[in-house]
Amino acid sequence: MEDSEIIALFYERSEQAIVELNRKYGTAVKKTAANILNDRLDVEECANDTYLGVWNTIPPQNPKPLVSYVCRIARNLAAKKYHARRAAKRNSAFDAVLDELEECIPAPVNLEAEYEAKELSAAISRFLGTLSYEDRFFFVRRYFYADSVSDIAAMTQGKSHRISVRLFRTREKLHQYLTEEGLLT
Repeated sequence: MEDSEIIALFYERSEQAIVELNRKYGTAVKKTAANILNDRLDVEECANDTYLGVWNTIPPQNPKPLVSYVCRIARNLAAKKYHARRAAKRNSAFDAVLDELEECIPAPVNLEAEYEAKELSAAISRFLGTLSYEDRFFFVRRYFYADSVSDIAAMTQGKSHRISVRLFRTREKLHQYLTEEGLLT
């Protein structure tokens, strides 16, 4: 079923929309959540919460492409659940992803930081537009979808070391870009 047909089902408020969404993108939703949560039950709960989130936002939203929209919701919910449970147990794989970006992206500390976070988000989007397709793909798969370097290597038939080096260089470029934009001191 095409994305537009699934979205039309959501607009009709048909429960079949959830069935079709799960059929088409369920694997991507669960993989996105699993990369962050590492717990089967949490992943299932996150997937269900994702479908509820999509149900509650379509309409009025009409996302294109649907897969990015759904995976973004899954990622945000998984990250929220991860942070809620972080004190109780550590997830070294996702912690490593966050630690890699820690040098480049400052953590928000007050209300002013919310505005700065929006500026930072826009600056990162602009920065990603300056990258080659391959570097942008590596960056998004690693830091948005939290894929491991070995998973990215398998997706691209590349070598893990090469991808790690490219990610390191991209993080350095990001740090320099954000400094030049005045978002880092």
